[in-house]
Amino acid sequence: MSNKMKKYFTILCLLTLSLCLQAQPQFGERPRLVVGVVVDQMRWDYLSRYYEQFTDGGFRRLIDQGYSCNNCLINYVPTITAIGHTSIYTGTTPAFHGICGNSFTIDGQKVYCTADSTVQTVGSQSKRGMHSPHNMLSTTIGDQLRLHTDFRSKVVGVSYKDRAAILPAGHSANAAYWLDTKNLCFVSSTYYMQELPAYAKEVNAAIAKNKEAQKAGERIGYTPLCGTLTTDMAIAALQGENLGRGEATDMLCVSYSETDVIGHEWGTRGEHTDAAYLELDKDLARLLTALDQQVGQGNYLLFLSADHGAAHNWKFMNEHRLPGGPLYIENLKKSIEECVKEKLGSTKPVLMDIMDYRVFIDHKSVGEQGLNLQQVKDVIVNYLRAYDGIVTAVDYESARTTAIPQLLLDRVLMGYHPRRSGDIVFIPEPEHYSWWEKTVPTHTTHGEWNPYDAHIPLLFFGWKVSHGATSREVHINDIAPTVCQMLHIQQPNACSGEAITEVTDK
Repeated sequence: MSNKMKKYFTILCLLTLSLCLQAQPQFGERPRLVVGVVVDQMRWDYLSRYYEQFTDGGFRRLIDQGYSCNNCLINYVPTITAIGHTSIYTGTTPAFHGICGNSFTIDGQKVYCTADSTVQTVGSQSKRGMHSPHNMLSTTIGDQLRLHTDFRSKVVGVSYKDRAAILPAGHSANAAYWLDTKNLCFVSSTYYMQELPAYAKEVNAAIAKNKEAQKAGERIGYTPLCGTLTTDMAIAALQGENLGRGEATDMLCVSYSETDVIGHEWGTRGEHTDAAYLELDKDLARLLTALDQQVGQGNYLLFLSADHGAAHNWKFMNEHRLPGGPLYIENLKKSIEECVKEKLGSTKPVLMDIMDYRVFIDHKSVGEQGLNLQQVKDVIVNYLRAYDGIVTAVDYESARTTAIPQLLLDRVLMGYHPRRSGDIVFIPEPEHYSWWEKTVPTHTTHGEWNPYDAHIPLLFFGWKVSHGATSREVHINDIAPTVCQMLHIQQPNACSGEAITEVTDK
C-alpha cells in the first residue's frame, strides 16, 4: 500500500471512529432532562389505529423520529394501574416492589396503595392529599438519579390520579401533584412540601376561571380536558422548577389518566375514546414543544408507555359474533360463601374481598370458626375451576406444583407478594372480565394476562435515540434498566428487568 493510500485509510478510520463516538453516549454523559410519559389504559394497537389522525408534533413525532418496541408485554398479573406505574419506574414487579394493586392487603388489613394517614393535604382543605409512596418497597429511576447526583437532581410527578403521580416519582421526589376533583385543583401532601409553589397556585387559579372545567366539576376525568390540565401542570412544573437547566440531570414524570376513566366508561371504541386520544395527541405535542423550548431538541430523553391496556366491551364482541362475557363479582362472592358453608360448615363469611381476580380470605374469621385454612382454600380453588367464564384458579402457595402453562405460572409468581397479594388468583377466559349489576353497558376494564391487557406501547425519543423499531419481546420492567443504562447510573434496588440493547447500544 502506498503512503498516500495509507494516509487515506487512516483518515477514513478516524472519521469512522469519530462518527461512532458521536452516535453513542460517552461514559458518564447524560441528557439534561429525563421525561417519562405513561398513558393510562393505552393499548399498543392504538398507535396504528390513530396514526393517520395524529398530528405531526405529538405521537407521530415520537413514532417517526424515535425508537419503538413493538412487542412490549406486561409479565405479571394482575395488570392494574398502580402496579403498572410502579413497575415501569422500579424495573421490577409486585413480587419485589410490593404495590400489588390499587388496593390490596398488608398483614390482613386492606389498604389503598398510596394512602398515608401521617401526612396532610397541601393545596386544599380536603383529605385528597393524604398520600405518599410509603407502601412502595423499592426505589425508582428518579430515586437512583437523585442518589447518583447527591440529590442535586430534581424529580417531579404530575397526574390526575394520586397513585400515577406519586409512585412514578419515587420516595425522594421533590414534588408530586394530582387533582383534587371535589375542589378542582392540583394538590400535594406534606410528604413533599408545606405549601404549594407559586406556579402550582397559578395553574389552580387558571382552573378556577376555566368555565369548561368548572362545568365538568368532579367528572373532569371523564373529559379530554383533564389531559389538558395535566399538561398545563406538567409544563408549569417544568418551567417553575427550572428542570433541565441545572448542573445535574432532572426528571419529570407525567401520567395521563383521563384515557383510563373514559375507557372504563365507554370502552375501547367510539367517539369518546377517539376524542380522548386525538386531544391527548395535541397535549403531547404541546408538552414536546415546551420541552424543546426549555431544554432544547436532543437534550432530553423521553419514553412513553402504558400501565396496562383494556379488553373490548364484551357486548360489542358478542354483537360481532366474537367470544366474551361478564364475571359478576358480587354473585361470585355469594356463591363462594355458600359453597364453603355447604362443604365445611362455615357460619360467618370467610372472604375479605375479591380484588383484581384475586381472592383475599379473612384468615381471622377462618380461625375463629375453627376451620382449616388449607381446606377453605382447596374448596374455593375447586369451585373457581368449575365456574363458568374462568379457565383455572391457583393457590398462590402451591402455584409451582399447579398444572398450568409456564407462561401463566411466571406471570402469577411475578405478581405475587406473600403478605400483600391475597390467597388465590383465578384466570378468566379471554374477553371475560369483572362486571357488576349497575355497570354501564359500554364499560370495559383490565387486569388479565391476555394481549389486550398486557401488550403496551413503548417509545423512546430524543437524546441519543436513533430512529427504528424492534419486534423482539421486551417487558414493562425493562424500561427502568434501559433508562438507567443510558444515564450510567445504578438500576433501582429491586430491578429484575434487563436493558433493551437495541436502544442503549445505538
